[in-house]
Amino acid sequence: MPQLDTSTWLITITSMILTLFILMQLKFTKHYFHQTPMLDTPNSTKHLTPWETKWTKIYLPPSSLQR
Repeated sequence: MPQLDTSTWLITITSMILTLFILMQLKFTKHYFHQTPMLDTPNSTKHLTPWETKWTKIYLPPSSLQR
């Protein structure tokens, strides 16, 4: 049974990784990135609720030891 020749695997894997790196770099350089993104400020409307203008009493739980 013949043995598998692994002497060329290192150069094959190295060249494959280098080729993938170069292809990814070329792909990234063709991609358009915005230089200055537009800042969109949404119109914020304040919703008035009844408890914003009124004073509300905060009730504490009844304590068992009242002095």
